[in-house]
Amino acid sequence: MGKIGRNEQCLCGSGKKFKYCCLPKKQAGMVQKNPEAALKISLTNELNAIVQVAVEKRQQIKELGVFILLATVEGDAWLLEISDSDAVQLARAGEILELPIDEKSKTIEINWSHTYDLSHKAFELTAYSDKSKTVMVGYPVKELSAAIKRIKKKYPSEILNQVHVAPEEHR
Repeated sequence: MGKIGRNEQCLCGSGKKFKYCCLPKKQAGMVQKNPEAALKISLTNELNAIVQVAVEKRQQIKELGVFILLATVEGDAWLLEISDSDAVQLARAGEILELPIDEKSKTIEINWSHTYDLSHKAFELTAYSDKSKTVMVGYPVKELSAAIKRIKKKYPSEILNQVHVAPEEHR
């Protein structure tokens, strides 16, 4: 795991900048969580937070590592991953859906349900189950494209290519 910048959001999930949150504790030798544990807690907390924004039918886009969390005014919430364009819906029309995440000691497994494509200036989804395509009207495509570009600029392609690991039965 790379170093976190002092002005980046802290991995502990507090929502504060690292320099105001865990950096002073780290410098004092008081940090107890390893980065992997902090990331798991942060991902779960952030997913719950974006779902709450969607339930309130407010729009928000949040970048978290290689993930983009999206809440729409329609009450939908999505977790998007940028290296393989995977997506999974977290809320639909203001209704909370089950989080498709299995957290293990060294990995976080996400049961992706769709891939997404923004290339035609629309948010287009393709379901893994039956390959059906859906265009989501009113989604903030321009802002999502900008977020993807920022993430790709921030992380080298070697890192982005290592996001996915083969399931244990395929190793």
